Amino acid sequence: MTEQLSPERPAAPTPVTPTPVPSPTTPPAPRRFVVASVPTNHPYVRGIGAPGTWAGDAIRRLPDPLPDPGDPGRWWPHAVLDPAWIRANADRIDLVHTHFGAESLPTGRLAAALAEMRRLRIPLVHTVHDLSNPQLLDQRGHEADLDLLLAHAAAVVTLTPGAATEVARRWGRTARVIAHPAVLDPAGRTTVGAPPPAALVVGVHLRDLRPGIDGETAVATLVGAVRALRADGVDAVARVIVNDRVREPEVLERLRAVVADAADLVRTDGHAAARILVRPRVDDAELEREVADLDVALLPYRHGTHSGWVELCHDLGVPVVGPAVGYAHEQHPQEYVVAKDGPAALAEALTTAAARGTRPGTHARRTLVERRAQQRRADRPGIALAHHEVYAAAVDAARVGTRADAPFGDRA
Repeated sequence: MTEQLSPERPAAPTPVTPTPVPSPTTPPAPRRFVVASVPTNHPYVRGIGAPGTWAGDAIRRLPDPLPDPGDPGRWWPHAVLDPAWIRANADRIDLVHTHFGAESLPTGRLAAALAEMRRLRIPLVHTVHDLSNPQLLDQRGHEADLDLLLAHAAAVVTLTPGAATEVARRWGRTARVIAHPAVLDPAGRTTVGAPPPAALVVGVHLRDLRPGIDGETAVATLVGAVRALRADGVDAVARVIVNDRVREPEVLERLRAVVADAADLVRTDGHAAARILVRPRVDDAELEREVADLDVALLPYRHGTHSGWVELCHDLGVPVVGPAVGYAHEQHPQEYVVAKDGPAALAEALTTAAARGTRPGTHARRTLVERRAQQRRADRPGIALAHHEVYAAAVDAARVGTRADAPFGDRA
């Protein structure tokens, strides 16, 4: 079935030029859209709305149908991507907008749902967050899902020019580039971290050690980089933070051993210069505080495409260092320092990032965070308007049975 629905590959796709997020001026007569998002209950999806603006208020997103009412925080496997749900709700939605979660569907359900949408002429908009799925090691299933989604999509969105160029090369589709919105509420109060210690604090959050995270390489390299920095007279410390419930408990034990082997790294106050904190999964507020306390955040990615963590660090004023994986470095290029392999290269990257950043708990950090929140607030109406334009183009294209990015002559 994948072969049947896969798009034709062009012989020589043209490079993609990103479309700027528009600046709303005088609003046209608003077209209203009811959208079934997959999912709705996600920070990204909430962030692309802008209540109080004409474009934001013209888009209504249905709540996620709960697969288990006893577990209201779980939206997967998403019920919208089911042909029965599509048939039952066809008269109350204008389009479906997919983001995440296709990997959680039973085999064949995605293809069946998309076929039903095509039969009923319900347009699909797909945002390409993940060209490589961080929840998976074997990418073959995810790539087959992308083949289906990009064959059916009336319109395609992505977050960075690099990802858009790859979408054009692999599928012959023109993806509209719309920047990632704020992760934190730009109208809310944001922590700026505790008053800084003398040491330069570099932290790496490994969370539950999902497949896209290479915890062992990240921790071993970080410990080596701290050793190199301290040998050069920099009072640097490594802070490794990981959930107590992880997908690979044996990896967690090896991480503990790596940190224990660095017991000779001791600060002048007698505290260890490399520490691991194994703690229960924390809520968003506590996670925000942990990140805000850092001078630099290290990204431990094995593979991936974009990063919500980069956006969180941006909102908190924390510079990041990470590998050249995917296109996360394009999200905020002035704040993302790409590190080559090895402790010496990482030490150099950490030094560069720290020099660009501000220290936690300082007036400079607070000023930076407030300035970024102000910019995020200013960006929200344009992001909502860009999505409104994408939805309008997708709905119009579906009426004539084509794609929003089809050549003009193919739209008749």
